[in-house]
Amino acid sequence: MSSFAGHFRILMVGLLPVLCFLGALLALDSYKLVKLRTVIAIVGLGALAAVASYLVNATILRFAEIDIHNYSRYVAPLIEEALKGLVIVALIRMRRIGFLIDAAILGFAAGAGFAVVENLYFYIEKIIPYTGVGTWIVRGFGTAIMHGGATAIFSVMAIGILERSPQAGLGSLWPGYLIAVVLHSAFNHALLTPIHSTLAILVGLPPLFYVIFARSERGVSDWLGRGFDADAEMLELINSGALSDSPVGAYLMSLKERFRGAVIADVLCYLRLYTELGLRAKGILIMRENGFEVPIDEATRAKFVEMRYLEDSIGRTGLMAIHPMLHISHKELWQLYMLGSSAAASPEPA
Repeated sequence: MSSFAGHFRILMVGLLPVLCFLGALLALDSYKLVKLRTVIAIVGLGALAAVASYLVNATILRFAEIDIHNYSRYVAPLIEEALKGLVIVALIRMRRIGFLIDAAILGFAAGAGFAVVENLYFYIEKIIPYTGVGTWIVRGFGTAIMHGGATAIFSVMAIGILERSPQAGLGSLWPGYLIAVVLHSAFNHALLTPIHSTLAILVGLPPLFYVIFARSERGVSDWLGRGFDADAEMLELINSGALSDSPVGAYLMSLKERFRGAVIADVLCYLRLYTELGLRAKGILIMRENGFEVPIDEATRAKFVEMRYLEDSIGRTGLMAIHPMLHISHKELWQLYMLGSSAAASPEPA
């Protein structure tokens, strides 16, 4: 019994700290930008990245003549941060990340899943003796949280660059990736004692996340304020029939030379729906901040159905032509994804 209790205690020391840290990040998200089920899914993808990392590392070590210590310092960080980063790249491509807060949470979740599998592997394979409680403290509070922190930094930097330069594309990924690799490599170099390295991680990461969350919440608040005003003004122009006197109306009139009248009518309907849904999404965020969960009604679901119909009707060329009118950034794409996924998941009213 005593042996079982000792094994259980060591295992919890290796696994719980990084998961508790992730839970704290979720609790600090006042806008509830990330759903718990999404976080669990990303933890799972991070775990798959750990499995893939093991296979890649084992294959390279089998054929390459390189010392295991040098490999862990110079090669493993490149591979492991790339595989964890692929999870974030996929999320960005699918428009699942809109703000620095959810970038930090989902990045840390991917790293946490990776760390959990890695520590389980070390435990099951007895690579680290079961009796080394101090070593497991380092792995649980140091190595595991380093994995989460490194991927969170990669994610936050990618989104930060996209906020400033929406056309950066793949260029937005390299700075965060290099910093994550350097942090990982420095930790593996053991420049400090294991305990001091762990303390450096525990002391350095919380203030960094605090700054990220504070800046992001200010950014969300500012974006909501500006977005509400802009969307409300656009909707007023459309509903009042005064759109033709605005710059957007002038641009829409210029499209008449390239598209049939029916397509222009569909474009106007699409613009109205896009604006209405944008206002709805912003309203939901504000309600969430104040502790209210707003259900998606039948009218909102119907608008998404109509939007999909209009997208088919307008066509790819037409959608590209109206892109400047929508002022689409990754935030706008994220808000529509957030509202659309909620609408799809909401039960039909009785």
